[in-house]
Amino acid sequence: MGKLERLQKIMSESGFASRRKSEEWIASGKVTINGRVAAVGDKADPDRDTILVCGKPLEAKPKHFYVMLHKPRGFITTMEDEKSRKCVAELVQDVPARVYPVGRLDRDSEGLLLMTNNGNFANAMMHPSTHVSKTYRVTVRPSVTEDQLVQMSVGMEIDGRKTAPAKVKVLSQQPGRVILEMVLYEGRNREIRKMCEQVGLEVARLKRIAVGPVKLGMLQPGKWRELTAEEVRVLMAEASKTKGRGKK
Repeated sequence: MGKLERLQKIMSESGFASRRKSEEWIASGKVTINGRVAAVGDKADPDRDTILVCGKPLEAKPKHFYVMLHKPRGFITTMEDEKSRKCVAELVQDVPARVYPVGRLDRDSEGLLLMTNNGNFANAMMHPSTHVSKTYRVTVRPSVTEDQLVQMSVGMEIDGRKTAPAKVKVLSQQPGRVILEMVLYEGRNREIRKMCEQVGLEVARLKRIAVGPVKLGMLQPGKWRELTAEEVRVLMAEASKTKGRGKK
């Protein structure tokens, strides 16, 4: 007999949707196990049980796809939007699988966005305990002081909670603008923008250039490419290496 697994985990690993979205499908009564309407928290054996979504069989585990997208500014990190705004889904329509974003990038931010149909990989990248680093190139105005750099590096209180220590260094400085490289180890919403705002800096441009050791490189805005097997391996190794390090 196979191993019983939570239904939302089975759905996520099949590439159907993220675990959270799968739970919503289950809660809406659209998923059945062996003819019985499933409930959130139910378990099943994907090899033996018949799992239907809206009356159609959940597909067998597909090939896992791991995609790097260069998200342009002006696109929101979602697969659909009720306000008809531009979504990253439009940029990956030719990926031969239904991939979804790993984490997010603000509408006004750009750069490296991972997308996948492997729920385990997505969870490893996003789980608060793993602290996979993310590197950004940030253009700020007007100029930056040593004190501002130190404040952002050691951690500062935002929304009632202290940020994890970050690495911040000046890449170039011109009159009225400075380009910083910032490495973050947590994935809080709009964290860089809030950090800069708190020390009196205006963010003119924010671009994610790396996740862990995997770099955006020369990939053009709006384009995607598959990650190599080695890139997937090093990202998973990074997640497992850093798990439990720092605050949860």
